[in-house]
Amino acid sequence: MASFLFNDFDTITAAAWKQKIQVDLNGLDYNESLIWKSNDGISVKPFYTKEDRHLSKISLPDVGYNICQTIFVDNIEIANKLALDSIERGATAIQFIANKKFNYKLLLDNIDIDKTSLYLKLEFLDATFVNNIYNYCNNSHIYFQIDIIENLASSGNWYTNMNSDIAETKKFIYDSNNSISVNASLYQNAGASIIQELAYALAHTNEYIEIFGPSIITKIHFNFSIGNNYFFEVAKLRAFRILLDTLFNEYKVDDFTAHIFSKPTLRNKTIYDYNVNMLRTTSECMSAILGGVNTISNISYDSIYHKSNEFGERIARNQLLILKNEAYFSDAHKITNGSYYVESLEKQFAEKALQLFKQIEKNGGFLSQLKKGAIQRKINEHAEKEQDRFNENKTILIGTNLLPELTNKMKHELQIYPFLKTNSSKTLIPPILKKRLSEKLEQNRLKKEL
Repeated sequence: MASFLFNDFDTITAAAWKQKIQVDLNGLDYNESLIWKSNDGISVKPFYTKEDRHLSKISLPDVGYNICQTIFVDNIEIANKLALDSIERGATAIQFIANKKFNYKLLLDNIDIDKTSLYLKLEFLDATFVNNIYNYCNNSHIYFQIDIIENLASSGNWYTNMNSDIAETKKFIYDSNNSISVNASLYQNAGASIIQELAYALAHTNEYIEIFGPSIITKIHFNFSIGNNYFFEVAKLRAFRILLDTLFNEYKVDDFTAHIFSKPTLRNKTIYDYNVNMLRTTSECMSAILGGVNTISNISYDSIYHKSNEFGERIARNQLLILKNEAYFSDAHKITNGSYYVESLEKQFAEKALQLFKQIEKNGGFLSQLKKGAIQRKINEHAEKEQDRFNENKTILIGTNLLPELTNKMKHELQIYPFLKTNSSKTLIPPILKKRLSEKLEQNRLKKEL
C-alpha cells in the first residue's frame, strides 16, 4: 500500500514548483512578493524541498534535556530546602547563584549529586573555593558558570585586573572539568541579532582557547538565552554547534559534543499583562528543546518584578514537566534533523556568523574589539533598531503595545526594580547592558497610575 501510494506520483523539483508559483503570481516578482528577509538578512522562502538540505552532521546530546531550578544562595538552609523540594517535584538539575562564598557541604546536604546536575554561577572569582567544591563533588555533573570575559563585558571591569583574573582562572581550569563558561545570554538580552550572538559567542570561545590553550576546549560549556522567533531560535542553537565543530576542528579537536545551558530571554517579558509571559516562555522552552540544549531553567512569569516565590517557580517548573511528560518532548532534541526549513536557516546563520567571526579575528579578536567598544556599538545599533520597531508597533508584545488591558495596575506590585539600572562608577570599557523592549512604555504607564 505505502509503496503504491508513493510510486504513483512523480517527484516534483523545486524549480518546477517555483515555475508554477511564478505563473500564478500573474507578473509579480517572485523574490519581492514571497521571499521574506529578516533584519539579519536571512531569506525565508514560501516552500522548501530536499534540495534545501545541507547535510551537515551536528553533534547533539545523546539524551533529552534536564529540567533545572535556579536558586539564589543567600540563606544556606533555605537554599538547600528549595533545592531538595524542586528535585522532589521533578527537577533534574539545580542552578545555584551566589555572590559570595558559602558552606557548600551544607548547601549540597542530601542532594544526590550523582543523579542531579549542578550549575554553580559564582559572581566572584576564587580558585581555591572552586577547587574545594570540585574535589568534594568529584563527578562530571557539576558545571562552574564562571566567565571572566562576560564579567568584563557586562560590568565594564575585570574582577581584579586582566592578568590577575587569568592567573586565578588557571588555578582551577586545568584540574577540574566543566570549569569555564561562555555566557552568550548577555548578548541576546542586550539586543544583539542572532548573527551577532552566534559570532560573538564563537569569538568569545576562541578568546579562551587563545588564552588557555586548546586543552581548555573540553572544559568549556555554554549559556544561551532563547528569544521568541520560534524556528529561528531552533536553528540558532543548531548553527552554533556547526560553528563550534568548525572552530574546534581547526584546533584538531573533533568528536566533541558541547554542553549548552539555556533560559528564556528577558528582553520580551513585560510587567503588564504578565500572564502572557507564560506563553512566551513556553514557546521559548520548546525552541530550546528542539534546538538540542542539555539543560533548561525556565523563568517565572513574574520574575522581572516579584521576588522569587513558590507559586511562580512552581508554574515555571511545571511548564517544563508538561512539555517533557505530557507533550512528549522528552526525546525531541533530534526531531528537527532532516527539516528542510530548519536546515536552510541554520546553514544561513552559520555562514553569516562565520563571516562576522572572521572579521572580529582579523581586527584583533574579541577582547580587542570589546576594549575598543566595537562589540558594544554593534549591539547597541541593532538594539536601537529593535526598539524602534517596538515603538512603531512593528514588533508586537500582546498586552503591552497591542491590546493592552488599561485597567491593569502594577505600581504596588513591584517588589524588585524591573528596569535598566545605570551605574555612574568609572569602568575600563563601556558595559553591555541588558534591557527589555517595553521598559519605557511601562515607565510611562506607571507614572499615570493613580
